[in-house]
Amino acid sequence: MKQTIKMLIGMVALVGATSVVTASVVKNSQSSAAEAPESVFATAPVTAPQGGYVDLTYAAEKSVDAVAYIKVTKTGRTRQYVVRDPFSDFFGDFFGQGRGQQQPQQREYKEPDSHGAGSGVIISTDGYIVTNNHVVAGADEIEVKLNDNREFKGRIIGTDETTDLALIKIDGKDLPTLPIGNSDDLKLGQWVLAVGNPLNLTGTVTAGIVSAKARGLGANGVESFIQTDAAINPGNSGGALVNSRGELVGINAMLYSQTGSYSGYGFAIPTTIMNKVVADLKVYGTVQRAILGVQGTDVASYVDAEKAKGNDVDLGTMSGVYVAQVTDASAAQDAGFEKGDVITKFDGKKVSKMSELQEAIAQHRPGDKVSVTYLRNKKESTISVTLRNTQGNTKIMEEVDLDDMGVALKPVPEEDMKNLGISYGLTITAIRNGKMKAAGASKGTIILQVNDQKMESVENWEEAVKSANQSTERTLWIKAITPAGRKTSYVIDLNE
Repeated sequence: MKQTIKMLIGMVALVGATSVVTASVVKNSQSSAAEAPESVFATAPVTAPQGGYVDLTYAAEKSVDAVAYIKVTKTGRTRQYVVRDPFSDFFGDFFGQGRGQQQPQQREYKEPDSHGAGSGVIISTDGYIVTNNHVVAGADEIEVKLNDNREFKGRIIGTDETTDLALIKIDGKDLPTLPIGNSDDLKLGQWVLAVGNPLNLTGTVTAGIVSAKARGLGANGVESFIQTDAAINPGNSGGALVNSRGELVGINAMLYSQTGSYSGYGFAIPTTIMNKVVADLKVYGTVQRAILGVQGTDVASYVDAEKAKGNDVDLGTMSGVYVAQVTDASAAQDAGFEKGDVITKFDGKKVSKMSELQEAIAQHRPGDKVSVTYLRNKKESTISVTLRNTQGNTKIMEEVDLDDMGVALKPVPEEDMKNLGISYGLTITAIRNGKMKAAGASKGTIILQVNDQKMESVENWEEAVKSANQSTERTLWIKAITPAGRKTSYVIDLNE
């Protein structure tokens, strides 16, 4: 996998794998698109030690055994390349082959395997583990080691790049777990522990306080980070942020650093977001993400930007989310939202900035009915909105099965690209009954583009299919070329 210590927004870094080479329970409202799944989490303890000072020993002892060390391996790819004998022209006539008759040879090169490491939190006694998406992304093999040195093979249940969360599973019984706390109950200045495996030092506990809540960094599509000064380093990714009662309140994900190592602050994904994502991954294999359909920014940021332009702005408040754009055919458009509105409450919960709005929406599914309070021309109104999915409806989103496409692909060999006058593409090396065969594709066909995305690797193909599956059209527009050089195209409807 890729090296996961990468800088974000100048100085924010993922704190996942220490790779050398490369690396809600759902709050369902009135009418939901599907019945909410049962909780997959343990129950929080009723009591914890009390005293005149904060005693973190109970929380440390409770959590250290429930945080696992995760090692991932990504198998190196086998690449093909063409070599020519540099002496063929010189010696060709001497050996009776004729000048220039030496044919180029195609050889293969296997890249070395890459390794990475991170942390994960055991949330059920039968082996469900929460971690970060960037810890396991692209992994071909996952090894999980517990604090008592037991080792297991892990498998991915589901991943969500938008929130940087993943759910994996090991086959175990009566495993130590961490009960799930409510991250909304965290207070600024409250003591917390960061538990994980930084720098390959397993079973490490560090302490700090909650420095900020609902922090937005622009690192993930949906985020509302808990900021803490508990030391977090590479390898802590996917580990636990724990309160003094020994409850999981967040999944450590990133650090703030100019060097790639800890220098002040770490950031954790709150359990309010984690609970919903994990429950969806367990039941559906993909996140049933609710969409309101507005684009905007914090009111304070909008006002500051307008003042910098010399404009006077009075929205009637300095707190909330300024609506800069309403998406076509969205829940927000149907509800009557307009550019310039300011959202101040979502489902009864105060919203002071965009990260808080994202966190509130992330706890819902398409089909949920919620109340939204907003200001328009300084006048407050509250309306009911039925949330939708990315396709603009309230149906269950299913992960597209790539096997249904019915093709095996590999990058086009360099010699073939030269002969056909192309610089990229994926060759269909095998085809069986499936969507591609039904559309008219055959073995040897070279796929050049899918929905205007160039096909330079098999990963490009998988990304394009996944993206189309989540779009409103759910259609693949494919540009291709035959082995004889004839251009062709295919249209695949993923709804069929």
